[in-house]
Order: sequence, then structure tokens, then C-alpha cells
Amino acid sequence: MKSKSRKHIIVYLLLAVLAVIMVIPFVWTILTAFKTQSEALKVPPQILPSSWSFRNFEAVTEALPFANFFWNTFLMVFFRVLGSVFFSALAAYAFARLEFPGKNIFFAVILMQMMVPGQIFILPQYMIVSKLGWLNTVQALVLPGIVSTFGTFLLRQFFMSLPKDLEEAAVLDGCSIWKTFWKIMLPLTKPGLVSVAIFTALFAWKDLMWPLIVNMSIEKMTLSSGLATLMGQYSVDYPQLMAGSLIAIVPMVIIFLIFQKQFVEGIATSGTKG
Repeated sequence: MKSKSRKHIIVYLLLAVLAVIMVIPFVWTILTAFKTQSEALKVPPQILPSSWSFRNFEAVTEALPFANFFWNTFLMVFFRVLGSVFFSALAAYAFARLEFPGKNIFFAVILMQMMVPGQIFILPQYMIVSKLGWLNTVQALVLPGIVSTFGTFLLRQFFMSLPKDLEEAAVLDGCSIWKTFWKIMLPLTKPGLVSVAIFTALFAWKDLMWPLIVNMSIEKMTLSSGLATLMGQYSVDYPQLMAGSLIAIVPMVIIFLIFQKQFVEGIATSGTKG
């Protein structure tokens, strides 16, 4: 028993140390947001600001159109989540429960996309968006994330874990393939749908490279790309950058606090199904 308790103590101490390491950057961001530029650049570092003032928040909101940033980011996240969940569910159900020629080959091609860096697809995606005339539009932000390879793979595992008796009973009752999918199978994969929605929303909210490439107009930028404009070529106003970063993460923190249970259940279940 003593050996087990010692092991537990060691594990808890290790987890506590890792938790502190993860929290330090966030705490430093908060402290820097209230400092002056000279205080932020001091060596050795100055931990606490001399005076707690909101001047950096006022300056960054005056310099950047945060209302536009939030609206563009919301639209991008909303439509990416909606499209990713819907299309991933359709593809996953087809690969998991239907039989058609070349199914394994097509699924292997999908898995191959997960094995290569996403930057490889930026050039063809940019050419498609440019040909459609969608540069500097919200559509350009949504298009690359409307289908999720990871979501298709994850939901396929959920569909494969469901018993075949459900489909057989639905067929005997006269249900079509679409009705079987929509009314019977899809509601049973709710944890998987939540997981895909969570990951898609997180990836979309922090997406930086693609919004910087397709939208050059400041009014069409998202939060991440808009904050990147604060990075000068030779100098950076770190207090204002940190203040803008805090403003950007507030909505995600609020959403997490409201849907904390769904976040934890969705992520935890994604690792146990299939």
C-alpha cells in the first residue's frame, strides 16, 4: 500500500509541475498586457507591472477593428463546424456501413491526407479560391475547412462500433438508407459529433496561415490574422499584442466554461470508441 501511495504522490507532483508549466505562458500574457513597452523588455524580466492600467487594451481596440475580426472569425468557425460535422458524418457512414466499389482505396486516400503537412494543400486551395473570385471574402475562409479528414476517420470508428442489428431492423421496417442514417444511426454518434465540432472549432479559431494568405483587407481578417498585423518588421509592441491576444481568447474561455462538460466528454470519448 505504501508503494502505491508513493507512486500516486509522484504522479500527482509530476502532473502539478506540468500544469504550472502550461499555465505560466498564460499568466505572463496577462501580466504583460498591463505593462509598458519598457517594462516588457526589461532584463532581467519584471514580473509585475508598475501600475495596472487598461491603456494597452484601449490602444489596441482603437488600432484594430475587433468587431470585424470577431464577426469574420465567428462566421468561419460556424460554417466550418457545420460543414465538417455534416459532410464528415455522411462520408464516415458510407465508409463504415455501405459497400461500394473501391471503398478501401478511397478511404486509404483519405488517410494519406492525414499523413502529409497541411501546408502542401495551400497552393492548390489558393488557386481554387482565386479562380472562383473569392479572395478577401468569408467564403475563402470557410472553404478549406468545410470537410475534415480527421472527422471522417473519427466518425467512421463510431459508426463501426454500432451493432448491425439496428440497420437490419430499420430495413425490415422499410427505412431507406438516408432515413436509417438520419433517424437511427446519426443520433447514436452524438459523442463523436461533439468531438468533431470541438476540434474543428478549436482549429478554426486559431488558424493563422490561411486567413493571412487569402484575405489581405483588414476588414476581412480574422482574430489571428488581425493580431499578426501588430508584429512589425523591426519592433513589436508586446503589451498591445498581449492585450489583443487576451481580447481574442475571451470568447473561447467563456464557451469552454459554459460547455465544459460537453468538451470533456467529447474529447474523452473520442479516444475510447472503435
